[in-house]
Amino acid sequence: ATCRNPSKADALNALAAEDPNVTIEELDVLEHGEIDALAQKYEGQPIDVLLSNAGILGGFENQIFGQLNYEIFNDIMRTNALGPLKLAEAFIDNIAASDQKKIMTVSSTAGSFTHPEINMGGRPFYRASKSATNMIMHSLSKDLASREIIVGILSPPLTRNDEIRKAEEERGIKLPAVEPEESVRGLIEVIESFTLGQSGSFVNYTGDVEPW
Repeated sequence: ATCRNPSKADALNALAAEDPNVTIEELDVLEHGEIDALAQKYEGQPIDVLLSNAGILGGFENQIFGQLNYEIFNDIMRTNALGPLKLAEAFIDNIAASDQKKIMTVSSTAGSFTHPEINMGGRPFYRASKSATNMIMHSLSKDLASREIIVGILSPPLTRNDEIRKAEEERGIKLPAVEPEESVRGLIEVIESFTLGQSGSFVNYTGDVEPW
């Protein structure tokens, strides 16, 4: 399990203290040198499931038309879209050496061109990054099919993480979010059952295919 600041990851540290199989590594997906160094450290270690979950919303206040903060765009794109691609490339030999051979990336229906949510508008930077994520992973599924590597694109429900809680506080509203435990439980089941025939598909946490 990786995170940017292990010393501040209280929940993750508590999990590692309970389970000796959990190892925490410091990693910022914006730093490609860190990704390469971590891949070198684990050279020869099979990885059944490479799960890319790093993602940032970029702040609602930075994505209001007429007041757009263009400086934040690159960080959003590099985190949400390029991060998963770089991780897949760096760890591809580990994945190929495993039994399950799965690359799973957490995306969002916010990047869909046909999902009903698109009618809401807003968050153009975040939406663009998730559209890019979906296309990158779909393309990768074709590139890696001959090696029988499975690529899945996951759409969790709106999950009450730290950024969502912050947004709720700032806007004084309660968003229709589910708790992390419910979201994770569904995603685990989807990942475990994901097959090569589904590679490149965009599915939600109940296993249903999402529109692009």
